[in-house]
Amino acid sequence: MKHLFYCVLLTGLLLSFNSKAQTGLSPNQGHSHNDYHQNIPLLTAYYAGMGSIEADIFLKNGELYVAHDTSEIKANATLKQLYLDPLAALYHKNGNRPYPDTAMKLQLVIDIKKNHQQVLPQLIKALNVYGDVFKSDQNPDAIRIVLSGDMPKAENFKNYPGYIAFDGRPYTIYTPEQLKRVAMISDDLKKYTAWNGKGTPTKTDEAKLRRVIEQARQKNKPFRFWATQDSPNTWIVLEKLGVHWLNTDQPEKLRSFYLNRKKLSYTNPVAYPVYTPDYKSDGLKKPAKNIILLIGDGMGLAQIHAATVANHGSLNIGQMRNIGFSQTTAANADNTDSAAGGSAIAMGEKTNNRYIGMGTDNKKRTNLVDTLAGYGIKSGIISVGDITDATPAVFYAHQTDRSMSQEIARDLLNSKTELLIGSNQKSFLQNKDAQLMENLKAQGFNLSTSLDAFSAQTSGKQLVLLPDEATRPVKDGRGDVLKQALLHSIQLLRSPKKGFFIMAEGAQIDYGGHANDLPYVITELHDFDKTVAAALRFADQDGETLVLVTADHETGGLTLLDASTESGTISGEFSTNDHTNIMVPVFAYGPGAETFRGTYPNNQLFHKILQVLELSKRK
Repeated sequence: MKHLFYCVLLTGLLLSFNSKAQTGLSPNQGHSHNDYHQNIPLLTAYYAGMGSIEADIFLKNGELYVAHDTSEIKANATLKQLYLDPLAALYHKNGNRPYPDTAMKLQLVIDIKKNHQQVLPQLIKALNVYGDVFKSDQNPDAIRIVLSGDMPKAENFKNYPGYIAFDGRPYTIYTPEQLKRVAMISDDLKKYTAWNGKGTPTKTDEAKLRRVIEQARQKNKPFRFWATQDSPNTWIVLEKLGVHWLNTDQPEKLRSFYLNRKKLSYTNPVAYPVYTPDYKSDGLKKPAKNIILLIGDGMGLAQIHAATVANHGSLNIGQMRNIGFSQTTAANADNTDSAAGGSAIAMGEKTNNRYIGMGTDNKKRTNLVDTLAGYGIKSGIISVGDITDATPAVFYAHQTDRSMSQEIARDLLNSKTELLIGSNQKSFLQNKDAQLMENLKAQGFNLSTSLDAFSAQTSGKQLVLLPDEATRPVKDGRGDVLKQALLHSIQLLRSPKKGFFIMAEGAQIDYGGHANDLPYVITELHDFDKTVAAALRFADQDGETLVLVTADHETGGLTLLDASTESGTISGEFSTNDHTNIMVPVFAYGPGAETFRGTYPNNQLFHKILQVLELSKRK
């Protein structure tokens, strides 16, 4: 195993962990169980920041071997080669401490499988070679040695060097002197519960678990259960119960879970109020005059439920009674992107990923905005992200690649939209078509570069190009840009006779999903949900407006693990940083809302919108 030793010496900069920054437990509370079974013993757990690493040992022909049983003993798998030499090398490399981070500690738990009377003298002899590296009784920065398995009786602890600590048991009664030699207290989880790590233990079993952990705490000793399931749900439950050491066979997974904890948990201490619609126009059998389409980019059911929990059990979206499901598959792939997903909604047919308002034959399709313009219905497009990005772009542009931002911006010249609101000034103001802004002005577009400037407009076509700072994430202080932009757009577009269509996008729900950042997702969804409230309130006042809330796809494969509606706390995990092909919900409120019930391909949204508008009656 010489390669392991040299690997230690030649390994580059160790990843830094700051245990003080963690809430609750951290990777340094990980116990790498049966560590020698890892593909790379010691180093996998070490570079995952585990604070406890376990090696089982046997004595054979005067040598200490690492193995689970005697049949596994191999000539080069000695305690010295696999653990003691590499640990000593790391210790010295780190300036005579276990990890570069001075807050991190390390213990080597040596499980003696049998004959401790013969094994211990040999172990002590082996440890003494390394000076103070393992002598925790003399050196506070030492790597602590903890014995487990076949151990001496407590009354014999005093017969061994002070740097030898022991893995205690809750049923053993220790004298104060003996307790000083106990490093931790451990026991088999199965003695207390049949809980298998899924869900939570019964109340009776939970009381048993808490009792044994509390008994250890009263002795000022950290507690560990062995034989636990290895999953985030198990870790969450055990942490809540109060354990200090988390048994794991997946140190890298545990490290990732705890280091990303701030991005995977969110608490909203105070709920915002939810609007209760009057439902007077909901489901009326009459044509809708106005359509407000609210697209939560990347918003799936898990995101909605996470936001519901975080708002202490309620959302404005949840007040909408007519619900359907949209299948988001693209024409050329089961997993869609925003371009294909949005295009299907905007033009009524499936297309390829990356295509903006184009059919699979590379020909332009007439989008919803231009279709409605033929009936005198004016339209507005709003986003709290890049206005040339895929979802808003599909309602006014036609390109074969969503990355063609400047070409998408120029397509506004050929669109019938009256309002375009979002960020990315550069694609318009520094477009390679030097005449773009002059030509847009000639078509009647008034340019605003702030929400205040837009709010002062009282009529006419509007191009609102917000600076990037104005569309920063809500968690960084954006404010209610989406809601205010929607409300003023309604005032500019509403007509006594013709009606309007507005698409408003909560773009950054998707950004949070790509970043696997749950607080980002939820704060953006809460902002989007407050915009939903504004739309519902207008629909009640107007009586002729249909409000639709949906998504172009789900992003992140979000799974929810732990929740408390009482405290507004939610925890989860993401399975990908990309889109998934999970169906997304469609919520409808107002005249014709029942049309959107059921399950259907996303391109049917285009046709259902035309259906509820009953355009044939407008000619």
